[in-house]
Amino acid sequence: MSKAPIYLDNQATTPLAPEVFDVMVPWLRDNFGNPHSTHILGRRAAAAVEVSRDQIAELLPESGNIVFTGSASEAINLAFGAVRALQAVGRNKIIILDSEHAAVRDTALFYEKQGFLVERHPVGSDGIVSLDRLRASIDDRTALVAAMLVNNEIGVIQPVEEIAELAHEHGTLMLCDVVQGYGRVDIPGNIDMAAISAHKIYGPKGIGALWVRSGIDLPPFIHGGGQERGIRSGTLSPALCAGFGMAAALCIEHRESDAAHIQRLADMAQRCFKDWTINGSLDQRYGGNLNIRREAVDVARLMSDVREVAFSAGSACASGSGRPSHVLAALGLEAAQIKSSIRLGFGRYNSLEDIENASKLINEAVGAQ
Repeated sequence: MSKAPIYLDNQATTPLAPEVFDVMVPWLRDNFGNPHSTHILGRRAAAAVEVSRDQIAELLPESGNIVFTGSASEAINLAFGAVRALQAVGRNKIIILDSEHAAVRDTALFYEKQGFLVERHPVGSDGIVSLDRLRASIDDRTALVAAMLVNNEIGVIQPVEEIAELAHEHGTLMLCDVVQGYGRVDIPGNIDMAAISAHKIYGPKGIGALWVRSGIDLPPFIHGGGQERGIRSGTLSPALCAGFGMAAALCIEHRESDAAHIQRLADMAQRCFKDWTINGSLDQRYGGNLNIRREAVDVARLMSDVREVAFSAGSACASGSGRPSHVLAALGLEAAQIKSSIRLGFGRYNSLEDIENASKLINEAVGAQ
């Protein structure tokens, strides 16, 4: 069996925490009841789901509800449904940042075909939106503003609290993709909806959630039995819910130690890659995401040459599309600079030795090109 590569792609997904695996096993093996059934097995499963819902809510604003989904992408699609009722009262404008995840961009483009005006708002060369320019764009016709808290490709942190304030001045809803920030950075309390994902926080794949502020009505998204809050039909998996809840609880338990560890990894990585240029803000960023470029590097060849390290040339969600990174393009980078950029993602289970060894392999391969 070949040796596992050094894993530095924690923005794409994270390893399953051992504690998460352990809490899931009984719900996969023994406690197989349907959480929507009324007998004892069903009630036990339903109780486990609600415990998980409470654990996840600990890291989110108060006065809201959690709707379990199959992914954060599904949560984002569910959230966009809020604009349908607003269209009838003259609000037909959607504003998204030009650096948003494909789940937001492509959903917005779908709504553009439904008669909405979609504005992809620019960001600066540092990846941060100008609040003054955004203020001028939001008006009384705007139904929704969507802005990601921590960018999945370059790690920059947007001023989401201020963006939400601007949106609310015009009675506009504010949707935040907090997938990369949940459990890592503070989530502003004034957003209206937040999409999250379990597998980005050392939880299982196949489950996400949408947090919705109380008082916001969403139309049914998946029709059927109405099991989840009447808007998403389908049987919930107690195992996935329990795993998600445990992953959230571990984020709370390890928040300080995780943050300190990630910063140590980030500091070492910046020293090891001192000959590279960081894409995006140097200060307003999450340290566990390092997107860097180096002139004349052939990243496709680099990834082929350095198979001992698992890293990325961009978002895993778009890696198979052949499209260049729209996030790096939004920064104003030229095509050659985009093709010379890599993303390194550090996590709870990485070591300083991982960074040292990976950087040696990558830099040696670049020197041989």
